[in-house]
Amino acid sequence: MQNIFDPLHVFRHHETDPDKPGKKPRRLKFTTSRSIEALIFLAIFFAFFGVLAYKMTLPHMLNTFMQTAYHLLLETVFYIMAICVLMGAISKLLTEFGVVRLLENILRPLMKPLYNLPGVAALGAVMTFLSDNPAIISLAKDNNFARYFKKYQLVSLTNFGTAFGMGLVVIAFMTGLGFGKGALVGLLGAVIGSIVSTRIMQRSTLKSYPEMDSPVTEEEGTEQNISFKSEGNIFQRFLNAMLDGGKSGVGIGVAIIPGVLCISTIVMMLTFGPAGANGEYTGAAYEGVPVITWLADKINVVFFWLFGFESGALVGFPITALGAVGAALGLVPRFIADGIITNNAIAVFTAMGMCWSGYLSTHTAMLDSLGYRKLIGKAIGAHTVGGLVAGIAAHWLWVLAALIF
Repeated sequence: MQNIFDPLHVFRHHETDPDKPGKKPRRLKFTTSRSIEALIFLAIFFAFFGVLAYKMTLPHMLNTFMQTAYHLLLETVFYIMAICVLMGAISKLLTEFGVVRLLENILRPLMKPLYNLPGVAALGAVMTFLSDNPAIISLAKDNNFARYFKKYQLVSLTNFGTAFGMGLVVIAFMTGLGFGKGALVGLLGAVIGSIVSTRIMQRSTLKSYPEMDSPVTEEEGTEQNISFKSEGNIFQRFLNAMLDGGKSGVGIGVAIIPGVLCISTIVMMLTFGPAGANGEYTGAAYEGVPVITWLADKINVVFFWLFGFESGALVGFPITALGAVGAALGLVPRFIADGIITNNAIAVFTAMGMCWSGYLSTHTAMLDSLGYRKLIGKAIGAHTVGGLVAGIAAHWLWVLAALIF
């Protein structure tokens, strides 16, 4: 019988499988590549936190790490979650009472000239705007919806839908902070970025795979097949829609917690400096070693011309939005407290936050679920360009708006 209290018993070559007596001795394989990976990870891990501990001292670093996460949870996450619940309820009501269908009919004529997509794609834009990126995949996997598309158009829905993900939450968040004008300009920038991203994805897909210029299915779709069923009287429908939508908002709010607490905490500790009156570290929340700010300030003339950023610290938002837009929103209240936020910055944040909306963490799963894993690189490349264009467009649209008004 093996000694389960011996931590090395699984590595001992002489021990046999107790369930299969007489078999050859087994050993746990630990490949060289895995060993190297583990060593590299440990080196980076200890180097990263070692530098922070050296600059801040270990007690202050640990206290700041925990205090920042705690303050983000209380001051930002719950606020975003409340917005998600309310916007979830509103979006469900809009769906239940036909507003989504009305918006789809209004936007449908724009799909072909702007995005080279069938008119029904407008439904995907509205649904992802009201919820999150994966909503477009649930539609794309519906045969009644996919019948309208060619294969290269269907895969471009990952870029098209992602560009509007969590749009309602982002705009409501920015407006709630008093920057409604900037948020609306940012929405226009996100639309421009979505066009660029979708078109590049289609073009690169057709260039590499010309055979994808064929219908997804030969069967014809009918508009009646894409519908939203309603049951019960008006009051019951209103109550059920509001509660179900609020419940879905709770899910989105819970889903953003890891991103905000983990990603935003790290980004903040690399963006802001000491909080002490004499420049010393105190272990308070939002302190850190401003590496991102220092690097961005070195080339801030580029960010200022492209995005109108007056502080290098603002670069932290688009960097964070690459992984999760919810986490990026967690940075905004701190930027406001430091007095470095303007409507121009909010416009750029809204555009890039909506357009990117964590595409690095969702594109892989979305394309894999559609069965086109080979196109992941093309989708990510196209969306990177689209997000940058969205931010640049938002900045110059705000400059134009400021000149006019």
